Order: sequence, then C-alpha cells, then structure tokens
Amino acid sequence: MPPFRILLADDHDLFRAGLASLINAQPDLQVVGQAIDGLEALALARELHPDLIVMDIQMPVCDGLEATRLILDEWSEARILILTVHDEDEKLFEAIKAGASGYILKNTNSVDFLNYLREALSGGAPLPPKLAGRLIQEFARLASRPSTVAAPNAPHEITPRELEVLEYLAAGSTDKEIAVQLSLSLHTVKTHVRNILSKLYAVNRRHAAELALREGWVKKKKE
Repeated sequence: MPPFRILLADDHDLFRAGLASLINAQPDLQVVGQAIDGLEALALARELHPDLIVMDIQMPVCDGLEATRLILDEWSEARILILTVHDEDEKLFEAIKAGASGYILKNTNSVDFLNYLREALSGGAPLPPKLAGRLIQEFARLASRPSTVAAPNAPHEITPRELEVLEYLAAGSTDKEIAVQLSLSLHTVKTHVRNILSKLYAVNRRHAAELALREGWVKKKKE
C-alpha cells in the first residue's frame, strides 16, 4: 500500500522542514508538497489532491482559516488539520466552522502529532484533550442560552433550502446522504451547512439540529 500523501503549509521554513523530516521518516506517510502561505496551499491542493493537508493558522497573504474555506469550497472532501501555537477558543471554533478536520498545537510531541495525523487520515477529528473539553463546554453553554440569543431572528434568515438541509441534520444524516436525498452536490450541501451554523451561531451541526428541534423549526424524520 502506498504511503498517505501529505501537504504541509507553514511560513516558517525551519519548522516546516522539521515536520517534513518527521513525517517522511514514517513508512506510511509522505510529504508531497510544501506551501509558505494559504494561496500556495490552495494551488498545491488543486494540483496534488493530497490525502491530508496540515495547515498553519497564521500565515501571510492568506491565513490558514481562509485557505481552509477556499480549499473546501473547491474540493469538499479535503481533510485539513489546523496547526497553531495558540489554544484560543475563538480560533478553535472558527477552524471547526471553516470545515477543518482537527486542530493541533505546535507544542504537541512528535508521537502525539503522528497519531493525530493518522487519526485524521482514518476519518477521525483529532483534538487535544484540553481543547476537546473546551469545545464541549462551549456547546453546553450555547445550548443552554435562550433561543432568542443563540439564534436571533431564526428561522427567518434561513432559506427554504437551508431548512430542508436542517431537517436532515436533525435526523442525523451525513452530508453525502443529504446530497443524495436532495439531489445536490456534496459541495453545495457543505456550503448550506456552513451557512446554517453561521446564521444560528451554532457550534456544530448537532447544536444546530438541537436548536431547530427544540424551537419546532423542523420535525425529526421518522425512522
């Protein structure tokens, strides 16, 4: 089996070179491209279609969050891990809303770093325990807020198509399942989901679904 192909995006040459050496020393992993900013990462993602993109959040020209949005808008199945020196809550939530598959701190040790890469490659969503705990706390906090605060003017800002997507989210459907049921492209469904999360100020799709069900905007589909 050929090694998994990884694209690195980080504007610090020495750090990026260190990651590349660590990854290339693994028999199942291979760095196939390196970018110094978000726009170069976008161009290389288009060209190489790697199995995983490791993206620094702070880069010149185009930062990691914007690059993540741009890549996923064009290639919805891309897997992107955000890499950062910060553990700020706002950046974590923005990365998840942008569609990132996970979030890694730069001070992570090499063993954990490689485990996070393999977890993402196997379909997981790696988060350091500390950040995962914060995400759960924020979800609980937002879920307990009055609906008029958590989702002002909803569902009036939600389009009819977004309400359809929201109903499938409430039923626990995946993006691929929604795409099939509504005869939409996967890219279009992901765009609708991102718009829904933004409009409802929801932490994630589960939070959006709970808001919609609790407020009666949609009804849960029967099994």
